[in-house]
Amino acid sequence: MIAALSFVVIAFPIGALSQAAAPALSPNPLETFAPLTLPHPVNAYRSSDGAPGPSYWQNRADYTLHAAIDTATKTLTSSEVITYTNHSPDTLSSLWLHLEQNLYRKDSRGKAFAPDAYARYFGSGFTDGYILDSVEVQPLTTSKPIKAVTVVSDTRLQIQLPEALALRHGATIRILIHYHYTIPGRFGGRTSWGTAKQGDIYDIAQWYPRMCVYDDLHGWDTQPYLANEFYLEYGHFDYYVTVPSNFIVAGSGELLNPTEVLTKSEFAQLAEARASDKTVMIRTGDDAAAASSERPTTTKTWHFAMDSTRDVSFSASPTFLWDAARMDIPAGAGHPAHTALAQSVYPIESAGDAAWGRSTEYLKDAVQHFSARWYPYPWPVATNVAGFSSGMEYPGILFDGINDKGAELFWITAHEIGHSWFPMIVGSNERRDAWIDEGFNTFIDTFESDEFEHGVYGPKRDGEYAPTVAPGGTSMMAEVAANTTPADQIAKVIANDVANHGPILLTRADAIQEQYRHPITYFKSAFGLTLLRDDILGPERFDFAFRKFIRDWAYKHPSPSDFFREMQSSGGEDLSYFWRGWYFNNWQLDMAITSVEPVDPNDPSKGLKVTVSNLGQLVLPATLRVQLANGNHVDITIPVETWMQNTSHTFTIDTPGAVTSVALDSDHSLPMMDRSKTTKDLAAARN
Repeated sequence: MIAALSFVVIAFPIGALSQAAAPALSPNPLETFAPLTLPHPVNAYRSSDGAPGPSYWQNRADYTLHAAIDTATKTLTSSEVITYTNHSPDTLSSLWLHLEQNLYRKDSRGKAFAPDAYARYFGSGFTDGYILDSVEVQPLTTSKPIKAVTVVSDTRLQIQLPEALALRHGATIRILIHYHYTIPGRFGGRTSWGTAKQGDIYDIAQWYPRMCVYDDLHGWDTQPYLANEFYLEYGHFDYYVTVPSNFIVAGSGELLNPTEVLTKSEFAQLAEARASDKTVMIRTGDDAAAASSERPTTTKTWHFAMDSTRDVSFSASPTFLWDAARMDIPAGAGHPAHTALAQSVYPIESAGDAAWGRSTEYLKDAVQHFSARWYPYPWPVATNVAGFSSGMEYPGILFDGINDKGAELFWITAHEIGHSWFPMIVGSNERRDAWIDEGFNTFIDTFESDEFEHGVYGPKRDGEYAPTVAPGGTSMMAEVAANTTPADQIAKVIANDVANHGPILLTRADAIQEQYRHPITYFKSAFGLTLLRDDILGPERFDFAFRKFIRDWAYKHPSPSDFFREMQSSGGEDLSYFWRGWYFNNWQLDMAITSVEPVDPNDPSKGLKVTVSNLGQLVLPATLRVQLANGNHVDITIPVETWMQNTSHTFTIDTPGAVTSVALDSDHSLPMMDRSKTTKDLAAARN
């Protein structure tokens, strides 16, 4: 919390309390407040205020895809045309693409690097990965594609360009690929097929070769797909999905041919839903049951398009019930006010108001609140899917669990659609910096839980339910009492013997072991923003700076350094001490009240002296609360500058009445390491 620095006249009660001097202090202020050099320097591409620089550039990848699912063999077959434009100042002699389906090969790096993490995400099954039937390139200056020279390396594909085809600044090339692969079963994790009560559900993601990012920080960013997520270029997607004629397909973006694939009733109900504030059933349980009982011999092709996106995914099944409602998206960040569609598809066993019958309501509310608070939702549709790839997000579409219901469904829906902002709009690198998308998204979740129906599912605080287990079988988060504050929870996480020697937030995502993943990547990252907002900058400055960061980096690729600079510049504070302590280190906050005594033992009206010491290397603004016997209190802010040259400071406080206690951070908003040293009960001492 932010409290103004104030000194008021107080009368000290009878008697006095004086404590022995604190033990020798270990923190080094010169280390805490030393100049901080951020990893990525300021240059023409990235400005000193954290915004894109005057020469910032970004390459572009546009896709046209034609896919078909063979339900008998569980095979996806597709053709792909990528139109890739080089906006960099460099000449590219090769092109790199992601082949994430190769993760499921027996010899993939992902199966070897962290077996426990792999099993958690992907189970123990395997496929042959991508079968590339042909790969060709076609410069726009020629009319005929030529066979590409390719090298497959685990989950990456390199196309080596002859010198004559090297891609110069401003040039565009087409990549033409024909391929197929076996769709992973439920072991696929983020992409899978599985059998629901009335039929199969196909959650299709990472389903086409995708361009790696070429940027000013790393050149080609070709980290293999191990367990962490994605880093992709933005562009326009035009894609077609052919499935049996009794299927419903829910995909990223907007359905362009509804009259060709929907019944007249479905088309009419969809039109009604687009105008309705309340959820409208488009395909009922009876409709889904009838479709699931069919054995069709014909197919339908569903055509979708999505703009300003880095990816698309879809789900397909004959079992889906389908409902939808209108979303009202407010104006902001240069976008006019507009409407969009919230929709949910789910099998019959997920139906009902206790479960997925409220999914669209949850989705609509989250999108509208996130849009109003941070940045307007830019796409025409948001879709929630109940399938077997539970708890995963893609642009405009979420894969959640068939058995989710109540608070759990609300929380997972809000969290996964929150990823529309991080990293679908703000395109950070999830394979390097998972703390940005997961932590930032966890932070904005808390507002939605507080706001939906006046907090019926709140407060959602990440440490309260995180199931992460440390070595030895003990839960690093579950051991924290449920009634403690998030600050007390994260203090325990940081102080834990394992976590305290574990990864810092800036650790590459793949290097963070599973027992640290949730406590650090989600919880510590999110709580860092809470500290920035509530205790360091205050809501007015934080919200302005955070919104500017989103606006500046919408559909672009920020680095951690860009975020740090943006919050400092727009927030109006040198935050080097906080970046160093919270993000570059796992430093702990350890403050203590080391002495409380009257200014004059013979005259209580002359005031009170309170000595506060900083015993840890982390520093944060804190509040010293003087509790009066009449029930009132006085809050005094202890700024971080208190510790710039010293490790202790004595505050002299005038006293107009009896004082019963003095406490540091009595609201438990800061991650104090040892609260036994933060409160002095003066009334007890007098007795």
